Amino acid sequence: MTDGSETPRHLDRMFDVLGHPYRRRILLLVSEHNPRDEDEFSVDELATEDDDLEMLTDELYRIHLPKLADAGYIEWNEDTETIRRGPNFEDIAPLLRLMHDHRDELPSGWP
Repeated sequence: MTDGSETPRHLDRMFDVLGHPYRRRILLLVSEHNPRDEDEFSVDELATEDDDLEMLTDELYRIHLPKLADAGYIEWNEDTETIRRGPNFEDIAPLLRLMHDHRDELPSGWP
């Protein structure tokens, strides 16, 4: 974890990352089983019935996976097509556990 002077910035980054349902689902999948093959992140599993699957696939590889990797929450190896917990995963793990443990109290559509 960081010293107290960096906490607000890290907290903002965590909430930004958790602000999108696809990223929440990816982090939850990685928290359950590590590492994961890319093909385990089925676009069908991440999508809701209203999602455009082609657009989601593009966003997954262009936006969501890179954002999680840049934050250090995952390590994404495009060559081996694997996704694993990153060096900063333990920083966000308590929030994931809290949200998972209280999922019945969260708005519908969680995660």
